[in-house]
Parts: sequence; C-alpha cells; structure tokens
Amino acid sequence: MKNNSKGARIAIYTGLVFWMLVNLFPVYWMFTFSLKSNKEIFGENVIGLPHEWLWSNYTKALNTGKMGLYFLNSAIVATATILITLAVALLATFALTRLIWKQRKALNKFFMLGLTIPIHVSILPVYVTLRELHLLNTYWALIIPYSAFSLAMAILVCTGFMNEIPRELDESACIDGCSVWGIFFRVIVPLMKPAVATVGIYTFLQCWNELMFANIFISKSALRTLPVGVQQLSGQYTTEWGPIGAALVLATFPMLFIYIFLSKKIQDSFVAGAIKG
Repeated sequence: MKNNSKGARIAIYTGLVFWMLVNLFPVYWMFTFSLKSNKEIFGENVIGLPHEWLWSNYTKALNTGKMGLYFLNSAIVATATILITLAVALLATFALTRLIWKQRKALNKFFMLGLTIPIHVSILPVYVTLRELHLLNTYWALIIPYSAFSLAMAILVCTGFMNEIPRELDESACIDGCSVWGIFFRVIVPLMKPAVATVGIYTFLQCWNELMFANIFISKSALRTLPVGVQQLSGQYTTEWGPIGAALVLATFPMLFIYIFLSKKIQDSFVAGAIKG
C-alpha cells in the first residue's frame, strides 16, 4: 500500500511539473524571442537561449517605438479605471444591499443588464457620445467606457461578498455612534479586500488588453496605449522582429507580475465565495 501511495505521488508530481513547464514555455519563448536577431528567430535558434543577448531590442522598442510613453498611457488609463470602478461599485453595492429604499431591486437588475452587452457592440453610440462631449483623443475617452463596462461585473462580485457580511456588524457600529459613511468605511470596506482584489485584477486585464476602443477613440500618437503601440510597431518593423518581441514583453509581463502579487487575494476570494455558497 505504501509503495502504491508513493508511486501515485510521484506520478502526480511528475504530471504537475510537466503541466507547469507547458504553461511557462510561452513566457520563456516570448522573453528569449525579444532578445534574438531575425536569423535566430526564423530558423537558427527558435527555441534555445539567444546566442547573442540583444538588449538593444528593448532600447529600440522604448525609444524608437515609444513603448515607454505607451506604457505610461496604459498605466494612467488602467489606474484611473480601477479606482473609479472600485469606488462606484462599492458605493452602489452598499446602497443596494445594506440600505432599504424603493426600486433598489429594479436598479440592481438594471446594472446586471450590463453583463449582457458585449463591449464592442456599443462602439458607434459611445463614439458619437464622446465626440459630442469633445472627449475624443483624451484619456477620458478610454477611462469612462472602460469603467462603465467593468461596473456590472464589479457590482456582481461585490454583491456576493457584501450580502454575506453579518448585518449585526452594522447594528453594532450604529450603536457605537457610526454614521452610514462610518459603517461603510470602517466596517464594510475592510471586509471587502478579497472582492476588491478580484475586481481590480479583472478590470486591469480588461482595460490593459483592450485594442478596439483605444484604436478608434485615440488618434493622437502621444495618447496611444500599449496594444495600439505594439500594432503600430509591427508596421514599422516588418523586418526586425526583436523590438516587437520586446514590446510584447513590456505589454505582457506587468500583468503577470500584478497577478502574482495579488494571487493570494484572488485565492482568498475564491475560497471565501465557496464557503459562503
């Protein structure tokens, strides 16, 4: 029995290591791709480590390709979108779940309708609205639509967590002299950290990777985001793929690092949701 158990563990660990290598290979390939010349990329050394580590590819991507500027633009848009989405979602969820007023269920259903609308179906009406408000070619041309389309999912996630917070905590805080705002900031918000992490990562991934809105609503080069910048770079460097790989690394690795940094919060949110369910 012990030998069978040991053999099963070895088989499981071997399978897990293999699966880990399969998932890490694209990351490894992208990183080594960004440091190679065209000769190595297209035949001489497709999978192996670079024979010559061309860090100059990153210099070309940052300077000639303006990836540094595009990275900053994406960071500004993503940060503002996350802050606005979290603030509105937490306040709306608090009003929908903790306060008693008429039509709150109807308003919640209205918010949930946002889950049924694909983001790119609304390109034309959003474009016309932004044009009439003179917001095209500004950061707000992306921040407002990204926040609006992230709101439904954010409220859905926050509602599941906030409904499970005992209302006795609200009553105790009220007895101790807390106002409605005091209950929200001192009781509710600290208990919503797993939901905040989940919504933050979801919103970040949605706006960081989005291309269609960023390509249509922003025509100024100085305001382009990373996906549009990478697209433009591929047009400029059709025979030099190393800088394109460097741009892809700059666009992709921040998402990986942020997920790794907040993975514990994401796991806690999943575990908490499973226990509450």
